[in-house]
Amino acid sequence: MKNYSIILLAAALSSCTSIRRHNEQRAACIGPDELKEDIDYAYLKLQKMHPQLYWYISKKDLDYKFDSLKQTIHQPLTPLQFYFKLQPVIADIREGHLALRIPRKKFTKSQIKALEHKKGMFSRFEYYIQDDHLFIVENKDSIENIKPGTEILAINNIPISEYIKKYRQLISSDGYNTTFQSYFLKDVFFNFYTAENGLTNTAFIETLYNGTKQTYTLHRESKSKNDMEKDKEQEKRTPEKKVNDYVAFSNSYNRNFKFLDKDSTTAYIKIKSFSSDYSEKFYRETFAKIKNAGSAYLIIDVRNNYGGSLHEINNLYSYLAPEPYVLIKPSQLVSRITPLKTNYFRKSTPFQYAFKSLAYPTYVFAQTFSTYKKDGKVYYKMKAAKPTKPNKNAFQGKVFVLINGGSFSASSIITAKLKYDQRATLVGEETGGANDGTVAGFYSYQKLPHSKINLPIGLLLVQPNINFLNTKRGVVPDVTITESMQDIINKKDPQLEWVKNKIAEEKSK
Repeated sequence: MKNYSIILLAAALSSCTSIRRHNEQRAACIGPDELKEDIDYAYLKLQKMHPQLYWYISKKDLDYKFDSLKQTIHQPLTPLQFYFKLQPVIADIREGHLALRIPRKKFTKSQIKALEHKKGMFSRFEYYIQDDHLFIVENKDSIENIKPGTEILAINNIPISEYIKKYRQLISSDGYNTTFQSYFLKDVFFNFYTAENGLTNTAFIETLYNGTKQTYTLHRESKSKNDMEKDKEQEKRTPEKKVNDYVAFSNSYNRNFKFLDKDSTTAYIKIKSFSSDYSEKFYRETFAKIKNAGSAYLIIDVRNNYGGSLHEINNLYSYLAPEPYVLIKPSQLVSRITPLKTNYFRKSTPFQYAFKSLAYPTYVFAQTFSTYKKDGKVYYKMKAAKPTKPNKNAFQGKVFVLINGGSFSASSIITAKLKYDQRATLVGEETGGANDGTVAGFYSYQKLPHSKINLPIGLLLVQPNINFLNTKRGVVPDVTITESMQDIINKKDPQLEWVKNKIAEEKSK
């Protein structure tokens, strides 16, 4: 027991030292020559590992962008300053999964615990972005009685438009779709902001509502005893929370199911994320209920779903397919050794490292035999690329799928397949993820040698099993219905209402 305590103490001291070094390195300036080496390193790794680097940009144009960036590096920069210069070039590759990690400040366990006892400052609002404008559409705690529809003009006297223009350049999207950025930017805006300005306890915001300007002071308030008890209650994992994949942070479920009418004619499934956690049980129970109810219509809502598990969408498709199907085409890699570049020991504690070391030969063996070569190209064996039979409880009725610019990655894969197979009517907006696939699967985390910024590189080309459109855009809906900011504020859902009206019309006939 004494030796075990010594090991834990040593691990804790090592962790504190590591955090201090990280924060010191994050604040230090790096010379121009070293920054240029980081640029070359990033581009070289992309060329060696990314299976479709020049999908949306030519090699000539990308070479020029990297060379031009190096010409702008004349003075020492901190890693964060360097991030804001390099990431726009990475974003120009137009691969939505490809992005540098923001070099954030790290916190000790005691600092994290102190923050857990405080409420968020900006996270207590919901936002909407239109062009260079940022609006509040929900005030969860009625802070300062700020009304939904209020525009934030400035934070601490700096115009919001400056931040939006700066941050918009950092966001990668798949190809040339025009819908993804505003959805994603509203969710990550304050991630960029706090990385740049730090976690402060107060902020002054200038607002505009109904033509009247007003200034408010936001505070990072301490949580009450009731708040703390509520947090503990939310973190408890009940069977319902497991199956519906409860997220305590947002106090919501990743999966929801209900019938929209008294006679159970129309079933509705909302999926916020294909997280895979308990998904098989959720779909098994849900589609059994739908079958027992004899529902004729099914609405699947993947709006604002940024994607996730390929296994989950393949399983979901088995409940929708009328006959055997193949969800995706064979997934291409750069080389047969690519799967071994996935940073097997990444983020391992000393104990995990020791255990993983013992398992490493088995891991290498399994990954080596997971690839195969055909027609001069290398592919990775994926279950979703093999024929799959429909589930015994597969839905036989009419399917509608709700999509928007926040439907990305796996959401786009399954909707592109559903549309191609003519198995569903897609309603809403063009998806943020590409119609013809994306590069993701698993990643190699490359750390730039001098700035220490992480660059995760997707290693698999994942494409739905369809005839490609080559539009370099998202999945286009069969019926285009847009949602306005006022719809959100009034809690109206024109896309879902269109589908419900359509079903009512068909039922009346």
